[in-house]
Amino acid sequence: MDKILEALIISSHSLPVKKGIVKKVVDAAENSVDREQCKAMFHLTTRLVLIGEDNFQKQVGRQVLDAYARYHRCEFEEFFNKGFILNLLQQGYGSLDKKDIGIIDYIHMGLKLIMSCPSVLEIFSFMHTEVLRLVCERPEPLLCAKLSELLSDFVHCIPRGKSAVLFCQQLVRTISQFQCNATQEEEIRGFISQVNKVSNLLQSIWKAEPGALLPSLQEVFVIISATDSIFEPSIALASLVQHIPLQMITVLIRSLITDQNVKDASMTCALCRMIDWLSWPLAQHVETWVIALLKGLASVQKFTILIDVTLLKIDQVFHRLWYPIVRPGALVVLSHMLLSFQHSPEAFHLIVPHIIKLVQVLKDEASPASKIFLVQLTELVHCMMYQYSGFPDLYEPILEAIKDLPKPSEEKMKLTLNQSAWTSHSNSLASCLSRLSGKSETGKTGLINLGNTCYMNSVIQALFMATDFRRSVLSLNLNGSRPLMRKLQLLFAFLAHTQRAAYAPQSFFEESRPPWFTPGSQQDCSEYLRFLLDRLHEEEKTCRMVCENSPPTCESSAFDCSSGGHPEEISSLTESNLARVDGKTLTEKMFGGKLQTTIHCLNCKSTSQKQEAFTDLPLAFPPCLEDMVEAGSTQLFVPAEYGSTMPACCTAVISDTLYTEPPDVHDLQVEEIGHRSETEDEMLQTLPPQPINSMDSSRLPIQSDKLVTVHSNKSIDQNDKTKSVPNLINYFLAPEILNGENKYYCENCASLQNAQKVMQVVDEPEYLILTLLRFSYDSKSHVRRKILDDVTLPLILQLPVEKKIPKSLAISQSLLSDSPENLPKKLKPSGSVDSSDSQSVSYHLCSIVVHSGMSSESGHYYCYARNTGSGSIGQLCYKTDLAGLSSPSYMTDNDNSSTSVIWHEPNCKETSKEWFLFNDSRVTFTSFQSVQNITSRFPKDTAYVLFYRKQDDNDAIYPSTVNGLWVNGDPPLQKELMDAITRDNKLYLQEQELNARTRALQASSSCSFRPHSFDDSDPPGSCGPSGGGGGGSGGFNTISRLVF
Repeated sequence: MDKILEALIISSHSLPVKKGIVKKVVDAAENSVDREQCKAMFHLTTRLVLIGEDNFQKQVGRQVLDAYARYHRCEFEEFFNKGFILNLLQQGYGSLDKKDIGIIDYIHMGLKLIMSCPSVLEIFSFMHTEVLRLVCERPEPLLCAKLSELLSDFVHCIPRGKSAVLFCQQLVRTISQFQCNATQEEEIRGFISQVNKVSNLLQSIWKAEPGALLPSLQEVFVIISATDSIFEPSIALASLVQHIPLQMITVLIRSLITDQNVKDASMTCALCRMIDWLSWPLAQHVETWVIALLKGLASVQKFTILIDVTLLKIDQVFHRLWYPIVRPGALVVLSHMLLSFQHSPEAFHLIVPHIIKLVQVLKDEASPASKIFLVQLTELVHCMMYQYSGFPDLYEPILEAIKDLPKPSEEKMKLTLNQSAWTSHSNSLASCLSRLSGKSETGKTGLINLGNTCYMNSVIQALFMATDFRRSVLSLNLNGSRPLMRKLQLLFAFLAHTQRAAYAPQSFFEESRPPWFTPGSQQDCSEYLRFLLDRLHEEEKTCRMVCENSPPTCESSAFDCSSGGHPEEISSLTESNLARVDGKTLTEKMFGGKLQTTIHCLNCKSTSQKQEAFTDLPLAFPPCLEDMVEAGSTQLFVPAEYGSTMPACCTAVISDTLYTEPPDVHDLQVEEIGHRSETEDEMLQTLPPQPINSMDSSRLPIQSDKLVTVHSNKSIDQNDKTKSVPNLINYFLAPEILNGENKYYCENCASLQNAQKVMQVVDEPEYLILTLLRFSYDSKSHVRRKILDDVTLPLILQLPVEKKIPKSLAISQSLLSDSPENLPKKLKPSGSVDSSDSQSVSYHLCSIVVHSGMSSESGHYYCYARNTGSGSIGQLCYKTDLAGLSSPSYMTDNDNSSTSVIWHEPNCKETSKEWFLFNDSRVTFTSFQSVQNITSRFPKDTAYVLFYRKQDDNDAIYPSTVNGLWVNGDPPLQKELMDAITRDNKLYLQEQELNARTRALQASSSCSFRPHSFDDSDPPGSCGPSGGGGGGSGGFNTISRLVF
């Protein structure tokens, strides 16, 4: 029969005739045939299957072999034996090479036919060795896929135990050498299918032999981390990722990042090759593992690897977004890489040139998936432009391309960036290493205490949180002029963009420290604030004078001398905003206001008026009635700094009454801590302190034994022990009777006369700074002490402002003038009084500088502040119906008066994470309730300097840009500022990495843990475990706690 079949196949008969005869041969297989005839038929069909000339011959061979093997099983078992199979696997068949896929197909077919025979067990046993040998020879993808099919059908052929581990490792290495040179889609699909068959085999082995999984993954890492590899590992290894249980991520990543034997170069190679896996179609969980490794490396502070890999691979990852099949995973990795790379715009700028084209492609696709993806991409791009906003030339075309797509809110972008930074990742993967020193969850930057510089740190944080002022400073183009402002601009830029948890303002401290401040000693924060604003004001005035005297230079440096923004915004600034502010300095625009002092002679009824500028209001505490009765005659004095020379930027209000010698009594005088210059001391010798409100019986008539009149139409109940900011302002603005030794010299009467003095705010500042004069000097006991009275702080304050229409008065044109001119002893009389327009200007609280301690020579400063600006919480609350807001304790009896100070508490719930506590290098979230209760909880901690921001819905102080690049955010940084921050961020990451390596080396020998209390939350008014803030009952009882 075999001869007939062989002759038929090589005959010239037509194909239908041949198929008919073959069918008869197959049907005849069930007939009885002797052993030799069966053997001959098996040899013939085997030859046809393996080396048949065409597909017809191979098909005939398979049909006939299957039929004869089924009906003559014993004969086939004798034919398909161990020796025959080994010869096929090791020698091949005739001209057929042993690595030909036909060999594996034939064995696969034979095993199916012999499956029920006893000899199959012997075949399985030697197949363990043969398949391992075959895999070690690195078969091609197709052959390996055929072998995988065979082993998947006959799992008994798979090696067991240790051999299974070795087999998996070798199979992994085989996959790593798979290469696809196909260009046709069909061929590529075939390659992917082959790889998936092999990876599915590995998955089945890992399930049957769990012990083989980890060694297999270790082999994967060895392959992808090789730096001296003679070939580039195939991205087909990505097919294995989907079969790795996600529960193993933590264990595996920890093993990798803490292994001291893994060099940085190897880790870099491994990470780069894992990112390459994103190109593998339909790969699942690749992005999950890539991001897990990125976060793991960040947690152990290996920032050099992250920087190198990001810059090397960011462009490749971005270009994967062009292919829908790998787009989702690529976007996830791209987002993480960009959002975490926050020390420099370099990575983002590598892909900026390609964004517009990708956006257009996605719009053209117009599929639902593309639309969703486009929104996600747009949010990512907005976040990056917000983070690095100093490149309008690069971003304007992008903004135009995505202008019709939704833009995330500023708060969402801030939150996303804060959560994504390398230094924000938890270090749980490296349990033996100390905690990261990155930014706190607030996203704000602290200021390192340089040695009793908490007074400066608190003031700087308060100014930084004054949104309009910060944006104005950051927008300046100084070009080398104005050294102090330049240092402040750099400091603000670092506070906004550094990745350090705390920044050391050494350079700014050296530039801004008043000459009479001794380095290393505690100072008064309000005195420092006045000096700082004065310097900034005078510096800008000087710059303008230089510009005016040097027209060519001024023309090229217009932005040095103005508070304008970038050159591209010159038209909007110079034509509208600069005209609106009448050429004021930045200090004047932000903090400058005007007070008008009116003195009415009670004899001739003439009136004198004078206006003076201020940048803060000093609020004295009204003395109690009991204290006045006990002292007999007591005066409350304004601090010497307010009554002495005020260099240029005067921040206090100076009365214009005639100075007379005060009564020689033991008075309780209010003064401020700090030092005075020699010039100021000389002035004090000739000019006595000016009383804000004298409290003798002739000055304020007592209407009853409980009430003392402190306002023209208001009174304060002396039994009411509650003090509030409105009460202190009312007391500050209260009319004063000038009599006795404090009579007023009336030029009209040409003699000293009794008079009434009234002070009114006639021009309100954008930021109202209030200083509570808490530090007093008792001349009787010669002891300085602190007034610890708790003062209620209103969230929203309404300040009475008298808008004057001047007639014949000469009004000072500058914010500050020289001290002698600011301290006149006489006022020019006037026969007429200006008309006025009374208004209530609303302010909302934005910052509070708190002093913790018992005296002026010791203690600690820290600052509460909140985010303010357009759309802030305070504004949203205030936009509710103010008429319905209750203020039972602080509304005065006469609600119609235009000269009263009232306050409201918003009827809206406080938004979480709105308030921050800046305590030197530490920044934490807090609440307004904590601000209100600070003194009640910690009696030594009292509000000292308050910042209120004017509520103005229609007139923004800082102009928004025309192109919309930073309407809701800070202005873009200039290149030199961004470069400085980038350099420092990179240096910081290198420092962190070096520290982490040092700790890792120490931990490798013995994993030591710090005590649980190493990061205890100290009370707010402290710089250490024994600090203030109510931390103990003994107060500042040691030398170490006098200053911080």
